[in-house]
Amino acid sequence: MKSIKNLIKENKFENVLFIPVDDLRPELGCYGNKQIITPNIDKLAERGMVFQRAYCQQAVCGPSRASLLSGCRPDSVGNYDFNVRMRDHLPDVVSLPQHFKRNGYETVSVGKVYHHLDDDPQGWSKTPYRAHGDWKGRGYVTDEAIEKVKQFNEKNIKRKGLGPATEAADVPDNAYQDGKNLESMLEELRRLRDKKFFLAAGFTRPHLPFNAPKKYWDLYKREEINLANNPFVPEGVTKYSLHNFGELRGYFGIPDEGDISEEKARELIHGYYACVSYIDSLIGKLLNELERLNLQDKTVIVMWGDHGWKLGEHACWCKHTNFEIDTRAPLIVSVPGMKNNNCQTYALTEFVDIYPTLCELSGLEIPEHTAGKSFVSVLENPEREWKKAAFSQYPRGEVMGYSVRTGNYRYTEWQDFASGEVMARELYDHQIDPEENINVVKKDKYDEEIKKCSQYLILYKQDSTGLSE
Repeated sequence: MKSIKNLIKENKFENVLFIPVDDLRPELGCYGNKQIITPNIDKLAERGMVFQRAYCQQAVCGPSRASLLSGCRPDSVGNYDFNVRMRDHLPDVVSLPQHFKRNGYETVSVGKVYHHLDDDPQGWSKTPYRAHGDWKGRGYVTDEAIEKVKQFNEKNIKRKGLGPATEAADVPDNAYQDGKNLESMLEELRRLRDKKFFLAAGFTRPHLPFNAPKKYWDLYKREEINLANNPFVPEGVTKYSLHNFGELRGYFGIPDEGDISEEKARELIHGYYACVSYIDSLIGKLLNELERLNLQDKTVIVMWGDHGWKLGEHACWCKHTNFEIDTRAPLIVSVPGMKNNNCQTYALTEFVDIYPTLCELSGLEIPEHTAGKSFVSVLENPEREWKKAAFSQYPRGEVMGYSVRTGNYRYTEWQDFASGEVMARELYDHQIDPEENINVVKKDKYDEEIKKCSQYLILYKQDSTGLSE
């Protein structure tokens, strides 16, 4: 078995299949969840490497994707809100698809890749396609749901298209947006089979609303679905740490304030699981077509979720925090011929590392602007500890929370935007509290760890490449 470095020298990797999945937390069989049904993603993991500690740079769709696809961290992108487009702030940066396009690849975007369909037009060889248009295509198909959308819209002028938080229509896969997108993905694979390509195949579910064909709901018994282990606010949490999960509250039938009932929580988790199994089935069809076209042995595959998602943890839902549950997301990388397939790594990894990694695997020069580092060395040796920390951030009004994840701790400073003054701190000890239920920042025995992590943040802000070797 040859090393990846030697395979790169021999130009073995002609193509890239790039698979973003929206709001996908590491809730997959290959990540140890025995309840969820994801046989196709698990099969991909068997011929690749599962990154157990991969972190997005900001736990919300637009900024996370803009950071990864530009190779820049959120402060460089200047994009902290899902409505802001990357090109509004970085008009001249060479994006990941644009770099491949400049190097002779045909670059194609189908489905949800950037948050907004029209972001980064210079990155693609043809106009990006997404069924139902931009991200506001919620995709209800039943008369009941559509009627509720109409009722909601009459009272909520600013939030069009929202209805129930779940839908389980007895329809084929292509009745919903992701199934329609899959048809276009398969067409593109067939068209590109004799070309060198970078195909971005993005899936919208399990983003709200949790709409999936009934057959995927039927895979689960609602009464057997586990609720969150920690449905309570962490001890010692700061006023900046959590939120009122307005994203979910905007849907029909969700209360404006207060807790979600156990019955509704089970329905929502059921819907989330159904959507994950739906996407798993679509990804399986995509990978089967790649194999049928004899492209598997020359295509690097990267599947990732743009951030995590809370299903009742910390008495909260959705993303939008610096907690582990939101910043940690799945990352699976499959490289043809790699000796370390069907394995996992606990090496700290950041999503800004994906851009330079794909460049190295494809034999392309890594642009100087990229903030991350290639993790090809981790693909060669999954035991390698190549980073001291991974960084994420999230804004709260005039305050930015900067979070650093080390091997055993998560430390967050909430800093005033204008002055840099630290308004609040958090420290979670993963050795005894992996769910981050107790903020131990005021305990004296952690003083040295706090000093070290605080220094990491200073170094990080001085040099956005982080603390890799």
